[in-house]
Amino acid sequence: MASLVEAEQKPKKIQLYSWWKSSSSARVRIALHLKGLEYEYKEVNVLKGDQFKPEFIKMSPRSFVPVLVDGDVVIFESSAIIMYLEEKYPQPSLLPSKDDLPKRALNYQVANLVASSIQPFINIQVQKYIEDRLGSDEKKAWAKHHFKIGFAALEKILEEHAGRYATGDEVALADLYLAPEIDGAIKWFDVDLNEFPLL
Repeated sequence: MASLVEAEQKPKKIQLYSWWKSSSSARVRIALHLKGLEYEYKEVNVLKGDQFKPEFIKMSPRSFVPVLVDGDVVIFESSAIIMYLEEKYPQPSLLPSKDDLPKRALNYQVANLVASSIQPFINIQVQKYIEDRLGSDEKKAWAKHHFKIGFAALEKILEEHAGRYATGDEVALADLYLAPEIDGAIKWFDVDLNEFPLL
């Protein structure tokens, strides 16, 4: 009887609805890993259209991955998920000390630049729209163009702050956003990172 009660009281494992190729999903997986949080990976095959299934749209009205389920809490949008994880599971922190507000702000700037000025242009739905109207060559050129603009800005922002990692010698929020974007730029869009030596 005790084991049944314990099982009922045991918190449910976090679930992450994710797609392996999604940079937004990758940043959440990195956050979960850095915080040492176990989770159940739920694949949403974006190429097969799983994101448009009614049960997924109930969780993510925009039909984007990732979605995090933590008990009764359902959150979509990677930035909201990461902020939630930072608030609910504050240690280890993904942010520099509260005593260093400028460095925290720098991390917010990098995260927002990636999430709003780079990643939306390489989103699979945007890429499909470009390809359908202008062709596959233009799709890749479009993505490379926006990567290069964003990466050039990041080089300038980070040049006086980078250490072993983006904003110093400790992994922080900025790295969660940068690493998947850089990886995708190289693997899927043939962006030459020699133009961006700091990154």
